[in-house]
Amino acid sequence: MKHKINIDGAQNVEVSKPIPCEKSIEEQLNIMEAYTKAHKDSAGLDKAEREIRCLSTIFPVLFRSLEDDDLIAGRLDFLPIGFGSVTSIGGVGHYCVFHKLRAFKEQLANTEDKKRVDALYDYWQEHDVKAIYCQDVLTEDTTGRFIDCHYPFMATARLSGMMLNYKRLMREGIEGLKKDIRQQGDNAFLRASYEAMELLQKVIDKQIALVQDAKQNASKQRLLDLQLMEADLRFIREQPPTTFHQSLQLFWIYALCAGVINYGRMDDVLGPYLQNDLDAGRLDEDEAYRYLKSLWKMIENRRTTVNGRIIVGGVGREHPKEADTFARIALRVCRDTRYVEPQFTLRFSKDTPVDIMDMAYDCIGSGATYPTLYNDDVNVPAVMHAMRVEEAIAQQYVPFGCGEYVIQGKSVGTPNTLLNLLKLLNITLNKGIDPNDQKYKAGPVHVPPCEEFKSFDDLYNTYKEVLDYYFDLSVDAQLHSYEVMNQEVSFLFTSILMDDCIHRKKALLDGGVEILGGTNETYGNINTSDALYAIKKLVYEEGKYTLAQLHEAQMADFNGYEHIRKELLRQDKYGNDAKECDALANDLYEYVAKGIRQRGIQKGLGYYLIVISNNQTNTDWGHQTWASLDGRKAGVFMNPANNPQGGAAKNGPTACLNSLAKFQAKYHGGSVQNIKFTPRMFREDREKIKMLFQTYFDKGGCQLMVTVVDHGILEDAQKHPEKYPDLIVRVAGYSAVFVNLTKDIQDELLSRCLYD
Repeated sequence: MKHKINIDGAQNVEVSKPIPCEKSIEEQLNIMEAYTKAHKDSAGLDKAEREIRCLSTIFPVLFRSLEDDDLIAGRLDFLPIGFGSVTSIGGVGHYCVFHKLRAFKEQLANTEDKKRVDALYDYWQEHDVKAIYCQDVLTEDTTGRFIDCHYPFMATARLSGMMLNYKRLMREGIEGLKKDIRQQGDNAFLRASYEAMELLQKVIDKQIALVQDAKQNASKQRLLDLQLMEADLRFIREQPPTTFHQSLQLFWIYALCAGVINYGRMDDVLGPYLQNDLDAGRLDEDEAYRYLKSLWKMIENRRTTVNGRIIVGGVGREHPKEADTFARIALRVCRDTRYVEPQFTLRFSKDTPVDIMDMAYDCIGSGATYPTLYNDDVNVPAVMHAMRVEEAIAQQYVPFGCGEYVIQGKSVGTPNTLLNLLKLLNITLNKGIDPNDQKYKAGPVHVPPCEEFKSFDDLYNTYKEVLDYYFDLSVDAQLHSYEVMNQEVSFLFTSILMDDCIHRKKALLDGGVEILGGTNETYGNINTSDALYAIKKLVYEEGKYTLAQLHEAQMADFNGYEHIRKELLRQDKYGNDAKECDALANDLYEYVAKGIRQRGIQKGLGYYLIVISNNQTNTDWGHQTWASLDGRKAGVFMNPANNPQGGAAKNGPTACLNSLAKFQAKYHGGSVQNIKFTPRMFREDREKIKMLFQTYFDKGGCQLMVTVVDHGILEDAQKHPEKYPDLIVRVAGYSAVFVNLTKDIQDELLSRCLYD
């Protein structure tokens, strides 16, 4: 039975403090009212025509002034009401972030102005795209919204991870895109797309005006930068870019208008322009460094937390030599800036230049947490299988967000579904009832009392039945998110730079995109396999306890049953290269991965894959997950991504990485591996580190994220945060300033083994 949804509350992870809006309170209210009026007045129009009318009320007005050190133009404010693709910078489609709108109302002193906000609130309850979706799919027992961790399954509507075909933008320019759109014929989508390109030119006109404002009181040196910005803005308004600065500027303005927050293989897009400028003497490396450092700051200032992906390196690039020039300068910028965004990523293969790998290790060793490392020798064949694509297409895979893969310019892979495998095991052990709230959550599956499981296979098979039920819920929810988003919006700016929406004359989710895929985030997978292994050993092989006895201790949160908890904790754990334990973890992984994938294929998706990732949801969901039979207490964080539970890996980094490498990458759509080392080890034992990593990658390791931090630093930062304002750590799928994290997230990070 569906219930009236709770439309308030957080809808994404936020650990970075947003930059305050530049507009006055009255200006913000006027813009939100204008957007709402455009939406209301265009109710009878085609969704694409409605979208462009709404976009015209926020672009270019929401663009804000330049900062004194900006070398490219393009800063954008976001309001509680507007248009977007993802919740990180607002919402999906026509959105209202209700709790932020209520907070906005609290800033108003005038009663009439507060009534104006109330009218907006009431209207968007019925028209916010995510609210429409949630009203359809949320239930009392099985399905909650992201992020409501009382449920074993969460579903959301978002268009995360869109990686656009910026090469086409560079090749054709705005006028070329307009010409291409005109040549396809005439329908509502094409007309609105053409208007979107005209709107983009108005946005550029706004940037020119902002640059002119900045020139009024500029120093002589600053004036040179501003004059170049103005000249290049005028150029790209009408013509394709010819220089590095022009290409950088056009890419950035378009990305802002499209609402995308991940950028893809920018080395292959921008590298040729950079190399040409260097070869012609129009630019030197120091100046290129300045430009990229400015871009890094612009991305950081968007404060999207888990996003901002820029990828360099790897196979399949059109311009590898030129791209490597870009990569080398970008690695310098990353090492020097040490921002939490962009999520700078290096794809590498056996052919990656040695100096680039050395620069990557230097950057990681400096404490930057970047680049994250992706092994093309494993990932390209894996993507071919997982996404059912040819090698040339698989070579264009790019990770986004917390590690999910898409094909740049060709696929949608947004993770709109999330499963808590550990909560589902607890439900299976408790007659289908969630111990946290005593609600039955096993759907139509008959779950007997645990004493009726006469063998491990009886238990495991019943658990798989529960999983199967939730797999079905997942794929249906993923598909419905596309149906609702497509019903409401066309995502014009995104559609224009995706293959092959314009030539098909269809919007992104309306049959326009070449590969419509999706991903399902899975959590608690290692806690679950460790718990299953402990049950298998203690109950069904050694006979030390009955399952009912273990369950009794579990339901008491081990209070009074400390001896049983100690037995559970003593059992082999994933992350120690323990053969049987790792084999069970892999068996569960493959069952979940293959089950999700097959359902996606059967429902007509190009791919639907699990991602073994996390942001901080492993901790948030852990708070609402009862004690588990791996020895974990109720409310404690779950394991992060594909890593062992904090404190469980006791046999050193080699054993840990051996366990991590056992999951075959061809069954998932992204998997996150985190590891921590001391600076001493990274400095003095660098060659050992490189050999360790290379062995892991040779064994099938697909990815690695590394934090380098000294003994006691995190503990001291927790006690004295004022001493560590810039201490960067890798949480899982993203990096963050340690002192900006809540204590429970910090505690989870502290629980992870630090190797020295």
